[in-house]
Amino acid sequence: MNVHGEEQTGFEILIVVPKKNLKEGRMDDDDEEEEEDCVHVLVSEMKKLGLIVERVVGLAEEFIKVAAPLETLGRAAAEMEVKKLTYIGMELQFEWEEIEAFVRQPDGSLFSWCERFRCFDHLIYGIVNKTDSDVALRFCNKEFCWKRGESLLKRLETEGVVKHVFPLHDEIRRKQLLRTWALNWLDFTWQPIDEIYSYFGTKVATYFAFLGMYTRWIIFPAGFGLTLQLIDFGPWQLFMLPIFFIFLITWAVLFFQFWKRKNSALLFRWQSSVGADQGGKIPDTERISAPSHEELIKKPTVDKTKEKEALRRAEWFGHLLRFRNDAMVIMSIICLQLPFELAYAHLYEVMESDILKFGLTAIYLFAIQYLTRLGGKVSVRLIKYENNGSSESRADSLVYKVFGLYFMQSYIGVFYHALLHRNFKTLRQVLIQRLIVSQVFENLLENSIPYLKYSYKKYRAVRLASWPSICYDLPNPFHKKKHENGFSTGRSQVISRVEKEYLKPAYSASIGEELEDGLFDDFLELALQFGMIMMFACAFPLAFSFAALNNITEIRTDALKLLVMLKRPVPRNAATIGAWLNIFQFLIVMSICTNCVLLVCLYDEEGKWKIEPGLAAILIMEHVLLMIKFGFSHFVPEEPAWVKANRVKNAAQAQNVCSRQLLRSISGEKKME
Repeated sequence: MNVHGEEQTGFEILIVVPKKNLKEGRMDDDDEEEEEDCVHVLVSEMKKLGLIVERVVGLAEEFIKVAAPLETLGRAAAEMEVKKLTYIGMELQFEWEEIEAFVRQPDGSLFSWCERFRCFDHLIYGIVNKTDSDVALRFCNKEFCWKRGESLLKRLETEGVVKHVFPLHDEIRRKQLLRTWALNWLDFTWQPIDEIYSYFGTKVATYFAFLGMYTRWIIFPAGFGLTLQLIDFGPWQLFMLPIFFIFLITWAVLFFQFWKRKNSALLFRWQSSVGADQGGKIPDTERISAPSHEELIKKPTVDKTKEKEALRRAEWFGHLLRFRNDAMVIMSIICLQLPFELAYAHLYEVMESDILKFGLTAIYLFAIQYLTRLGGKVSVRLIKYENNGSSESRADSLVYKVFGLYFMQSYIGVFYHALLHRNFKTLRQVLIQRLIVSQVFENLLENSIPYLKYSYKKYRAVRLASWPSICYDLPNPFHKKKHENGFSTGRSQVISRVEKEYLKPAYSASIGEELEDGLFDDFLELALQFGMIMMFACAFPLAFSFAALNNITEIRTDALKLLVMLKRPVPRNAATIGAWLNIFQFLIVMSICTNCVLLVCLYDEEGKWKIEPGLAAILIMEHVLLMIKFGFSHFVPEEPAWVKANRVKNAAQAQNVCSRQLLRSISGEKKME
């Protein structure tokens, strides 16, 4: 019973175990007791914690759906020492008995989806053997021991009994989001961001908020570029390109400044902070206990000096490790990938037959996929030796390293055509190919491959289910004899909803899935597109129109992918777009340089590279644009005034409350004396 008037959550976690034929199991071993069955023990332990458990038998596996009352999640959050925002503006450690003091989420719930998932994770993985001896467990013909102090779920995962644990889609909310978001084409860029945040968590909602704002803003340069493409300005045509270029840089700088403002407003509404962690309990290895006053007095100054030196040494050692790894990646790109990319670009330029060009491109795509995956594996291995403080910092390190590989493979050929050969016709063809053919093809693959994987797994599950089930690889001579006599147990099979969820692919990254999820590929696609349209804007202004159309479609296809074709992703509490913001800023600086060179190539048709008035003006314009880039960053504040005012107000309220409590404590001690 919930005294606070909020019912338990729906079934949000799914645990997958092998399907067991109970009749066969008891026929093979009549002395097996149900209490020794590890799945039965797991279900019993979860029920003791107050979790709501339901078992569903599928065609090939058995599924355990898990839900929790609010009180169970609340007490788990208190155990994990989760900090939540209170109505006085202070983040305090959550206490179930003081539930009314904490601010609710935008949808009215007490906990965000990320907090709920962390609570579920804490509860189900926190089931340990608290007895004084090991417990014997079995699953069909397999026996093993559950050791003292060991997590039951981790033990079952090690033994292969638990195949998968993942978040489960909420059918009611999923269908509502399908209707109001993924299938709603009336407003091209509108999205229910708060509902996305409540269902998918902070990181996914931040991505779609960024994609929506980027798509709305890109309409302005798309209109300008379309005008330049359709209208002939005659002798003013060459002057229009520098004007378009200046407009683009100003647009890009303002966009990212206003995105920072929007991001801070979203974080304030979602009660998140830039330094937010995953909301879980701090590991014991990272926890530093506060010493008492007596310990501080007794502790010699030498120890403080040694501690300072150790921290300084660890800090610089971590910086040197990251520098070494980054240098290794950069040198590998320059020595291995750069010659390969230049060779492909040169052969593509000298070949005259379209068939040969097509065959060369096919070979190149296969080879570059292998090299990119190899580079990703090397990057993941290097990151393991870095002193990164959190999972998000490790993910950012992977982003920086892998983006270097993609930067080289995406742009070096375009640079070759534009700067070395000055072949603007081929340059425009490559840009059209990358922006139209490649992105349409990638979108088709992005949505068709998960569906094909799901269809194959579904077909395989139905096919296997048409044969008699066996108990965990235990051969059964009874069924063998039955088949020899011509009997068949096949019948029409119906797949349950939870089994369909299990058969869907996970939302994982193509590279480094140990550190990143599918948002890596989505952000990578946006970053490569942004670099393509910005760095070669003066050569092909129409590229912004293609990018705008692609992004409008991308919003709906990505929504459909998450809601229909993939498992519900594990929530991440990252409060910003992370390393991708620095990559976008880097691409703006690169676009200033590349477009100035393109303008020089357009004005200096003879290739004499003389500093004439027109060329000198371009060089001056480059420096002015760099000043605009860094000047506007200070001109537009990153935090809206109302967010800053609320933050200052909350801080003042928290300080007043702490001051009053401290004064009462001091007065009480004086009276006691």
